[in-house]
Amino acid sequence: MTDEQSRNNARTLTDLQATRLDYARRELESARAADLSQLPPSGLIFLITQLIHRFDDALAVTAEVFGHPQPDNPEPPRNHP
Repeated sequence: MTDEQSRNNARTLTDLQATRLDYARRELESARAADLSQLPPSGLIFLITQLIHRFDDALAVTAEVFGHPQPDNPEPPRNHP
């Protein structure tokens, strides 16, 4: 799909959806700018948890805009292999 086709298929976001995506973008920029070496382990865990929730919200906005079904349990798994 070309950029022109993408623009023609684009849907307009509501103010709330745009705000949610902007919030996620700012959170990611803040995390990228942080000096991770200075954070204690609990701070890293908190940062990762925040980013997981922002990513989940960004995916939810995408689902709202494009009509994709949401998973029944949006919480990320607690134990990773």
